[in-house]
Formats: sequence, C-alpha cells, structure tokens
Amino acid sequence: MKRNFLSVLFLLVCALTYSQIENPVKWSFGSRNISDTEAELTFTANAESGWHIYSQFTNNGGPVPTSFTFEKSADYDLIGKTKESGHLVKVFQKEFGVDVSYFSGKVIFTQKIKLKKPATVVTGSVEFMVCNDEQCLPPDEVPFKINVKNDKVTGNATPAQTIDDKGAKATPTDKDSANVATIQTDTLKTGVQQATNPTSSSMSLWAIFLAGFLGGLAAFLMPCIFPMLPFTVSYFTKSSSKGGGVGKALIYAGSIIVIYVVIGLLVSIIFGADALNSLSTNGIFNFLFFLLLVVFAASFLGAFEITLPSKWVNKSDEKSNNGGLLGIFFMAATLALVSFSCTGPIIGTLLVEAATMGQYLGPAVGMFGFALALSIPFTLFAMFPAWLNKMPKSGGWLNSIKVTLGFLELALALKFLSNVDLAYHWNWFDREIYLVLWITIFGLLGMYLLGKIKFPHDSEFKGLSVFRLMSAVVVISFTIYMIPGLWGAPLRSIAAFLPPQQTQDFDLYTASLGNNTGSAAKEHQKAHKYSDIFHAPLNLNAFFDYEEGLAYAKKVNKPVIIDFTGHACVNCRKMEADVWSTKDVLSILSNEFVLIQLYVDDKTDLPADEQYVSAFSGKRIKSIGNKWSDFQASRYNANSQPFYVLLDTEGNMLVKPQGANYNPAEYIQFLESGLDAFAKK
Repeated sequence: MKRNFLSVLFLLVCALTYSQIENPVKWSFGSRNISDTEAELTFTANAESGWHIYSQFTNNGGPVPTSFTFEKSADYDLIGKTKESGHLVKVFQKEFGVDVSYFSGKVIFTQKIKLKKPATVVTGSVEFMVCNDEQCLPPDEVPFKINVKNDKVTGNATPAQTIDDKGAKATPTDKDSANVATIQTDTLKTGVQQATNPTSSSMSLWAIFLAGFLGGLAAFLMPCIFPMLPFTVSYFTKSSSKGGGVGKALIYAGSIIVIYVVIGLLVSIIFGADALNSLSTNGIFNFLFFLLLVVFAASFLGAFEITLPSKWVNKSDEKSNNGGLLGIFFMAATLALVSFSCTGPIIGTLLVEAATMGQYLGPAVGMFGFALALSIPFTLFAMFPAWLNKMPKSGGWLNSIKVTLGFLELALALKFLSNVDLAYHWNWFDREIYLVLWITIFGLLGMYLLGKIKFPHDSEFKGLSVFRLMSAVVVISFTIYMIPGLWGAPLRSIAAFLPPQQTQDFDLYTASLGNNTGSAAKEHQKAHKYSDIFHAPLNLNAFFDYEEGLAYAKKVNKPVIIDFTGHACVNCRKMEADVWSTKDVLSILSNEFVLIQLYVDDKTDLPADEQYVSAFSGKRIKSIGNKWSDFQASRYNANSQPFYVLLDTEGNMLVKPQGANYNPAEYIQFLESGLDAFAKK
C-alpha cells in the first residue's frame, strides 16, 4: 500500500513538473443489475476537449483500437461482446488506406455478464489510445476492478470506490453514484496521430446529405421520373386555383420527403447504431455491398430492371384517387413505387454509403437530401408552370444519364472489394489492379459518351451535343490522369479511394526519392538491429536502436536525429511524404545526420532479460514500443509523435526538439540549426 501511495505521489509530481506529458482522459468503471442473474458493466472514458479515443472497430492497418481483457473467473460468464456508444467520428486515412473510428468527449463501453454468485469482483484491463489534431498518446493499458453485487430483495448496489492506476482501493467519492470506480490514466502518448477535427461527425452528416441531394437530382433525370413531371404538375394546376395548386404541390413534396426519410430511419432502427458502425469495418458486409453495387450497375447498364410487385403500385394508385391530403400522399407513394427501377440503385447505394460511415442518423439524413432534391422540381414547376415549355423533351439522353450512373456505380463497387482485401490481408487486389480497373471503366465511359459504345436501351445516336462532348473530355482526361499511377504516381486527388501506396508492386515514385539505394547501403541496413521488422521510409538508411545508432554516429562523427515515430502514426507518414521527400530535406537526412527511428507503439516483446520496471512510470516495460515510449518520456519529458531530437555523438541535445512541421523551409532551418550547433562543439 505504501508503494502504491508513493507511486501515485510520484506521478502527481511528474504531472505538475513536466508540462509536455499529457493526461487528457479519465476513466470510470461501474455496474448495474439488469435482471436477477445478469449485470451490465460500464466503462466510461471522458476525454478533454479536442482529444478523442479510438473505437474498438478501427480497421486493421490503422491505429490501435480500444480493447478489453477480462480475467477468467468461475463467478460469472461474459454475455456477447463489449458495446460502445458516444459521439462517433469516422474518417478515411489515405496514409493507411483504411477507415478509422474514434469518439470525442464522453464514450461509454458496456459488457453484460451472467452472475453465478450474488457478489463477485470483475478484474481486467482496458487498452486504449487518445489523440488530438496535433499529437497522440502511445497505447496504454489501465487495470480495472469492479465489485458487482446482485441483491434480488433490496436491489442495493455496491458503494462507490475510487481505484488508482495500480488497482488500489480508496475511499468512496460519490454516495449518489452506486458502484462507480474512478481512475485517472497516467499514459504516454501513442504514435497513432490523427490529423482530423472532432467536428468531423457533423461534416460526415453534411457529406451524406450532399451525396443524397446529388443522388436526388440524378434520379429526377431518370427515364422513370422525368417524363412524369408534366403530368404531375398539370394535376396540381388544373385541379384548383393557382394558390391551391401550389399548396398541394408542397404537400406532395413533403410527402415524398416523409416517405424517403422514414425509409432511412427504418434502416437505422433495424440495424442499430452499433451494427451500422460494424458494417463499415466488416469484411463480409463489404463484400456483400460490392456484389449489391455490381447488381445496381448492371441494372443501370440495361441488363435488367429492378421493380417492385405490381400489386403494391396498383394498391397505392387506387388510394391516390381518393383525393384530399391522403390522396396526395399516396400519389407521392405511387411515384416512389413506379420509379423504383430507376431510383432503387441510387437509394441502395446511398443507404450503403450512409450506413458504412457509422453515423446513426446517416441513412435518414441521406434520404432527406435525396427526397428534397427530388421534390423541389415538382414544387417549382407547380408554382411556375410556364417553365414546362422550356424543359427539354424526353428522349435518349435520359437513358444516357442512366448508363453513366451505371459506370459510376461499378467504379464505386470496387472500393468495397478493396476494403475486404485490406481487412483480410489477401494482398491480391493491390493498387495497380485497382487502377487498371478504374482506367478501364472510365475509359469505356468516355467511349460511350463519344458514341463508340451502345447499350440495349439506347436510342439511335445522331451526333454529339456540346454537353456530351464536354462530359467526354472530362472523363477521358480523368482516365489519362490515372495512368501514371500504374508506376506509383501519388494521384493525391483520388488517394482516398485507392488502396494504400505500399500495396504498389512497381513503384517508381518511392524508388526515385532516396539517395541510399546502393548495394553497400542496403547491406549495411540489413545488419541493423530490428531491421527485420522495421523499414526506413524513402530509401533512407536508419537505425532502430538508440545505442546502436549512437555508436555509429561516434564512428563517423555525425550528429544524430532521433525520430520518435509509430507504425500507425498518421502525422509521421505525412511528414515523411510531404517534408522528408523534398529534395533538400532528403539530402540533409541522407548525408548529414545519422537517423535513428524509435517506434513507440511496436508490440514486439523484448527478450526476458531486457524487460524491466520503469523508474519513471512504475510500469512494466515488456515490448519495444514500451521501451522507446518510456525512453522518450523519461529523457525528453515528451510523449507525442512525431518528435525529432537532434543530438551530438555523446547523446547531448543540440537544439530544442520539435514535433511535426509541414513547412519544408522551416524544417530545414531546424536541421541546419542542429548542424551549426554540432560544428561549434
């Protein structure tokens, strides 16, 4: 107990003394009874403003997800998996080619258990990582100890208790909070960095709404809907006064919105928030989505039509003849049913995209955007019927739009197949194959727009219109733009849709960047400690052990640059791609410094004789990542990545260390200041 008290006191002193050590998350643990034999454990993380904690369902290849470990006990059984809820943000990280999910603010994890005794103690640990827009913490493992008591007669709960980061029990902190244990994490920063904004959740909903709105505009131009416009508008303008017709048109538009929003809400209710989040990272669902979009594409290309049962359409049409508000509603329902062969693939694709973004309201927001765009033309033309005389006539151009959407559906489907390939590490659907398929798809679309390809429902081609020609120019230009990607060109404008750069087999771009491509340099790098598990970027020659790198620096009499980095550090990859890859920076790193890269998030176990208890944090150092994370925090009072330290050959700092700086000129100044300080020694 005395040792725990001293450890806590030491950590508090460290928190006050070292301003660079961040401590942004507080955890609370507790439980509640949900039946005579079952209880629900709660794990609540409260992140400070601007910080976020990663979901359990972040894809492989990205940041380390939150995970729970429960010590085995004969007193209880786990029921199902641990669930999570909170302000979920989902973004795509092009540096890793995967989606990542995190929570900002407060997140609650729950786990149901079946009790075998009236009272028990549930122990275990939670591993998690937190980030903000500029830096992140290394993965940390925090123990928990939760007293669970199920009193069927009184329903009394266990008094609250406070647990420190060593699992020591303290005094109750809140009489009104039953069975809640509060701890404050003493974690170091992780190498997983996220250059995203916590407001991305609302931005995602806006993106879903915009996608739905554009889909609604496209649906309006489908052969199943556009020809219905004059008939529908004439019904409103002829059946009553102008004001009454506009009012009915507004009711008609509102009915369309209600119908499609209800569809979106049903998707959310049926699947639920957790399931929608799981869909985005589930390989099986992604493969099913791929097949679904291929079917939609085939439908648009004319292979078949997706229709609903005719009795549904007839029944809705009968009710639309009843008149009144209910009749107008069923008139809108009839439009939705009749046009399903055209709108179905658009709606289906939109719902898939919305669902896989992990937003609970995503499907409803997407359907609202779709319905709003679809209903606006009917309202406007009811208000200004003279506009109908200026509308283009129905014709083959409507089917051309449908076919174009078919090509786009097919291209989008490949993204879901790529997700499956990345999730299961099949490594056969690499970047080149993906690009070849996209180049082929958009190349064929360009030929179609030029009239070189014809589909079953196309009318006779009578020549290019200006709009069609300009569309063909855009599509063909885009196709040509993608071709250099087959040799490794970054293609930054579409990188979010492509598999990651490291899946590229033939990569002239990366191969052309480094200066250490000679056989001697490569053989030298093979001899480095840990070079079998770590690889330097940009063909640089790097050491992955501090002592080994420092010894080499003494041998060649060069200053050292330590790069505290991580496998899943987004900002580290961004620095390498945007700053280190520039000619001047790359030259300085290659020729003037000895580079030492220390991975703070690596899980490789250290040999038993190299494991130790940190004098800084009191924690057991078991892995390579633990070692370098503890080294950074204890020696440099920092725990963010990337973190660059310039040293002389004795390990003394030359200049003040710094983190990410995406301005190459300023980063060069930092490096040159270190060189100047080294020259003066």
